[in-house]
Amino acid sequence: MKLDIEFVRKQFPALKSGFTFFDNAGGSQIAKPVVDRIQDYLLNTNVQLGASYEISQKSTQRVQDANVFGAELINARDASEIIYGSSTTLLLRNLSQSMVKTFEAGDEVIVTDCDHEANIGGWLQMQEKGIVIKFWKTNTETINLEIEDLKKLLTPKTKLVALTHASNILGTINPIKKITKIVHEAGAKICIDAVAYAPHRLIDVQELDVDFYVFSLYKVYGSHSAMLYGKKELLLELPGINHFFIGNEETAYKLQPGNVNYELCYGYIGYKDYLESIASKHFPDTQFSSFREKAVAANQLMVDHEEMLAKRLLDYLNTKSNVKIIGKKSFSKTERVPTISFVVEDRISSEIVEKVDPHNIGIRFGDFYARRLIETLDLEKVDGVIRVSMVHYNSLEEVKHLISIFETIF
Repeated sequence: MKLDIEFVRKQFPALKSGFTFFDNAGGSQIAKPVVDRIQDYLLNTNVQLGASYEISQKSTQRVQDANVFGAELINARDASEIIYGSSTTLLLRNLSQSMVKTFEAGDEVIVTDCDHEANIGGWLQMQEKGIVIKFWKTNTETINLEIEDLKKLLTPKTKLVALTHASNILGTINPIKKITKIVHEAGAKICIDAVAYAPHRLIDVQELDVDFYVFSLYKVYGSHSAMLYGKKELLLELPGINHFFIGNEETAYKLQPGNVNYELCYGYIGYKDYLESIASKHFPDTQFSSFREKAVAANQLMVDHEEMLAKRLLDYLNTKSNVKIIGKKSFSKTERVPTISFVVEDRISSEIVEKVDPHNIGIRFGDFYARRLIETLDLEKVDGVIRVSMVHYNSLEEVKHLISIFETIF
């Protein structure tokens, strides 16, 4: 069974333009069912929540349904474990602002040098309260986060370890379940940034046993907003950062100053509609017992398709003696996502990308807010990396066309 790419592409109106979107790690295109639900909310239930009149009651239910879907999507135990916000950066800042109130001077937090700054900067601010920040550094020979290096950093004072599920530059998938077990055995909590992982794999927070997990919906075929998961028992313990009269039992609301964007939260249920449509299209005779089963089936098709795309581009880049792939040079479903970064010998990355621009193909150069990794790898002087980030709605023809353009440039 292969993904019906024509069916998939019809669900994304932006693809009709003929432009090739290979900057998906910066933001994916939005699925039409998401747009449809946003429009429906704004046209029919655009009122404040919590009132006694009928439309407000319907609006309230719709926003609650968004939390239920969020829990279904990532296999959380309860809808109260889902927190929405405008961005991953803001959600992590809010979480940091709350958590620091539970720490004492001298407590330790471990961050990495390969994360997007969203999962570093908020924790660094804890230093103002006397919290010690340690860096788990990328091994420059293997270009991996080595678990043995983490073990050396962990102490009885370690309260939190924050890292990425998949690097938005390297594409490398970190073994989160294994790392979480080590962190928990050390008596600490773990916070995972899955922004670069969530567009490519179905998430199961219970299987991973993570404490906090966050990603951006606009990079997973939705609108510009984000979702944070936290174990309910941990969220109940956290002090609120909302109005003083918002009780601690309000696990999400107490961490959502100004509340959420109602239409964007409700609209994201359109991603459920989209996944279900893929399952129905490809498995018409299968009797699924739950949405989760449909999502698993749909995601497997996506993963297989992305593997084909990534292998084609990596195979080409590996034939070029003047190209250095930054990250794993081959594709494995368990080890990387189809976010592929590279540099060209004796060339500036910006120069390469700007030569691609006139061909109506969107790729990108830079540090992608993972500046510390670019500095660790000493790539600032070439304007960072060239990044091609693919998702399941990209086609093999688009990859081949990009390769033909590269052939004229380097």
